[in-house]
Amino acid sequence: MARSISVLGATGSIGASTLDLIRRNRDDWRVVALTANGDATGLAKLALEFGADVAVVADESALPALREALAGTEIEAAAGEQALVEAAARGADITVAAIVGCAGLAPTMAAIERGGVIALANKEALVSAGDVMTAAVARHGATLLPVDSEHNAIFQCLAGNDIAHVHAITLTASGGPFRDWTLEQLHRATPAEAVKHPNWSMGAKISVDSATMMNKGLEFIEAFHLFPVGVERLRIIVHPQSIVHSMVEYRDGSTLAQLGPSDMRVPIASALAWPARMDTPCAPLDLAAIGQLTFRAPDEERFPATRLARNAVIEGGAAPATMNAANEIAVAAFLDGQIAFTRIVQSVEDVLSRHAMPAPACLADVIAIDAEARARARELMEPVR
Repeated sequence: MARSISVLGATGSIGASTLDLIRRNRDDWRVVALTANGDATGLAKLALEFGADVAVVADESALPALREALAGTEIEAAAGEQALVEAAARGADITVAAIVGCAGLAPTMAAIERGGVIALANKEALVSAGDVMTAAVARHGATLLPVDSEHNAIFQCLAGNDIAHVHAITLTASGGPFRDWTLEQLHRATPAEAVKHPNWSMGAKISVDSATMMNKGLEFIEAFHLFPVGVERLRIIVHPQSIVHSMVEYRDGSTLAQLGPSDMRVPIASALAWPARMDTPCAPLDLAAIGQLTFRAPDEERFPATRLARNAVIEGGAAPATMNAANEIAVAAFLDGQIAFTRIVQSVEDVLSRHAMPAPACLADVIAIDAEARARARELMEPVR
């Protein structure tokens, strides 16, 4: 019997990889909802191809184009934040939550409240609203399956094992395009250089996060909520080849690692097929051709984002949401040429040092913290010197 699926963020990189897998296993899936930010043409094309029940654009100005493209079909067209939430709440067997940033918070929560299976690719959801979201998962009996390659690797390494026997969890980091650059070189880094990730094909924002290693900081916070072993048992190591995606060390000295190609279709397939497996078009690893796997400790002097993230977890409360929001503003400013690369993390740290709000008790609180942190971050932006 075909399983039903909704893809929130269908036109992004995770959405495209998800739909590629569905396309290759078409008889196994029935598409319920597809959403996009503003690409009405691309969304309509996908909705028609997969016979979605509903297509939703977040940008309400794109609704006329979406309606025109879907005219004469039975596919419902809608737009706006509330429409995204309603699409997520339609109750598919599995919902892929891949909307970038805090825009994905409310739709992800709506899917959780349906009590279904959520393949979580929106790391900001757990970073900004970790306690609120995990409480909702428990309350509604939902299942979170991590899609980030690192967290999916950990999930696979934990399968069949008791987390009480875990000694440490290690997140691997490629180090990004600037891993060997000096501080002086980092200050002069351009947006074009920052988005050229050496191993992965990703969107601009996440590519810059990888270059600053903020992405690993966000993943550290996400891992804290997904795998309750405590901050002291979570580690980060730089692994330039991006073949080992993460590792779990057990109390008996055994370390399990998940290896795979740098292709997001592997962790997505793991989540879609769970608890079974499915075919992907990805070539198996040729370890002889790869030759060697190397590892090094992260340099938190050149890349302080991981230190900020660790401290944000320890502080708790509003700190993680504040860090995430400030980072989104700083990355956008860098991509627009307003600030230097090294000002991204400095700006985030400045906002954290000046920003104090109570811990969020609900999603509305998280959104308020996010808005306040964004406002503070905009005030701190400085022009490139």
